[in-house]
Amino acid sequence: MRDGQKTHRKLGPLVLIGGAEDRTGEARVLREFVRLAGGAKGRLVVVTVASEIPAEVGRDYLAAFRRLGAKDVHQLDIPDRAHAAAPAAAHLDAATGVFFTGGDQLRITNLLGGTPVDAALHRRRAEGLVIGGTSAGAAMMSGTMIVGGANAAAPRAGVVEVGPGMDLLRGVLVDQHFTRRGRTGRLLAALARYPHLLGVGIDEDTGLAAEAGEFRVVGSGAVTVLDLGTAVGSNAVDLAPGRHVGIC
Repeated sequence: MRDGQKTHRKLGPLVLIGGAEDRTGEARVLREFVRLAGGAKGRLVVVTVASEIPAEVGRDYLAAFRRLGAKDVHQLDIPDRAHAAAPAAAHLDAATGVFFTGGDQLRITNLLGGTPVDAALHRRRAEGLVIGGTSAGAAMMSGTMIVGGANAAAPRAGVVEVGPGMDLLRGVLVDQHFTRRGRTGRLLAALARYPHLLGVGIDEDTGLAAEAGEFRVVGSGAVTVLDLGTAVGSNAVDLAPGRHVGIC
């Protein structure tokens, strides 16, 4: 390699699912994750850290992925930060795909953020690892993450809470269960405070596959993209909670 020449490794794809995906029928969204992660030759790890019932949730996803042709599938449960140390991170070394189940996205960031598992996820993604997640497992992929908030058709001050995510998908703010739970208002309210981010609302049984700076949509619903990058202003930071947010 000549002096000054740099190598650029391709980041592994991300598969963000809006929740409530089909797991027993055609399972188009989960099937796409399995395909990207190597199909029958893939080595999948199901991470149940977001769930308070990890054994039950893990069992369902292990069965679903095996039914879709993945032969090497294992569950990784991380009940506390002590279990996110080097031995747990070693489970990711040989994986071709890591999948985060739903639950509470704050559990993911609180138990994994800054740990060896966190570092392993970013390192392995730089080596091509495919990372997928549904519901909370999708929300946590943002650098700035929606933690919770009231569902609303119109943006109102104080209806959404945000915090640091796992920073796998930079420059994007993700919301899930988007159309069914009427979350346009809360995503707009968050974007009014952080207009430099691209808002992405993912419907249930729908996946966004992000790869090489582009994304594809798979499943039965839609992905809504909201871009306030050209907005000239809003009153989001000046309002009392509950007041309507104006964006222009």
